[in-house]
Amino acid sequence: MQVYLIADNRILVIKYGSIGGSEPEAEVFFGPRPGQPAEAEIIGLSVSTSGSTVYINVKNRGLFAYHSHGSLLWSVGPVLYQFGYRQGCRKNITDCYFDSPPVLDQCEASIYISNTEGELYCLSIRSRYFRWIQDFSSLDKNFTITPGNNGHLYVTVPTKALVLALDVFSGNVLWQRSIGPLSKVDSAPIVDSNGWISIGSLDGFLYSFSPNGVLKKFSRMNAENSMIQVGPFLDCSGFAVYSSQIEMEGKVSHTTGEYTLVSAIRPKGALFTMLVPATGSIYWSERYPGHVSTLFSESDLSRFVMNEETLLAFLAASKNKIRNPKLQIWDHDSLCCRCRYPRNASSLPSPATFSLFTPNLRPLSRVASKGKTNKGFLMSRTHNREKEGEEYLSAR
Repeated sequence: MQVYLIADNRILVIKYGSIGGSEPEAEVFFGPRPGQPAEAEIIGLSVSTSGSTVYINVKNRGLFAYHSHGSLLWSVGPVLYQFGYRQGCRKNITDCYFDSPPVLDQCEASIYISNTEGELYCLSIRSRYFRWIQDFSSLDKNFTITPGNNGHLYVTVPTKALVLALDVFSGNVLWQRSIGPLSKVDSAPIVDSNGWISIGSLDGFLYSFSPNGVLKKFSRMNAENSMIQVGPFLDCSGFAVYSSQIEMEGKVSHTTGEYTLVSAIRPKGALFTMLVPATGSIYWSERYPGHVSTLFSESDLSRFVMNEETLLAFLAASKNKIRNPKLQIWDHDSLCCRCRYPRNASSLPSPATFSLFTPNLRPLSRVASKGKTNKGFLMSRTHNREKEGEEYLSAR
């Protein structure tokens, strides 16, 4: 297994041997060697597990594709020409550059990246050839990109609380939906193996959309007094998601024009839930503080400064079975992470990317891993109901 991380505008590759073998080796994959100053800012990277290719976005220089052995395969900038016409940075060629991490779509052999002018590019992962460019500057210049691995590409505009589904072959918008206010400017949904996308909102609901744009809203506690600030995270089965709903004291919402401001005094507690958006089935739910916090306090995680995003990441990646004696629990073959029948590679969750924090509060760099993690778990289930044409779940 190899792990790539960005540190001091360098990309390091950490190579792990077999279990019980030699210590992992770390070396500079891209950028100046130790002791030399870093002259370029690395915006982001992505790793192709199928083609052994590393894609690196360098500010004001462009997108670079390197073989995992270190040789340059190709590079491309944001200003592209086709039949003598400029196709990128059409409104501002002077200060225009790629400003997002490259996003891979393994199923469509595509790579997506945006520039500072609100244009979204679709390129081939095998060459610098671009397939289409879509301009979203009329909505906002800042948005996030999520491949659907199902012929769809999802664009989230956090400032406008919008989610758009695009056709990956043409870049045309298939549907557009409004959601609740989001907590971060880089908020993005996740896509499960059923093709549903899910994203949490400060209005207390988890929004899930089918590939055709059908909405389901989930809330396990009073949405008026709660928020979903991070996540959700995809379970290792690919079909379920983990979300955290935070109960807040003194939550207030105020809408001005297209924008909604949400504030609160302090958090009172959290509810972690594992559910399948396509069916609405809830397989596990636990309050924090509670059984989960006890497990974490008795483990090595007690040495870390934890937040809800880190907790969700560990829950989704954990190899241990989660038990709650207060809930009815049983094994469920359809969500087994070690299934007897192999699934298509497109149904597997993407490598996780998140930040960890050590006890002295020094952040570790963001990590993109080429490895896979399996786990098994136990589950429980409650019921769902309908209201006003939208499916949702509520606490019972």
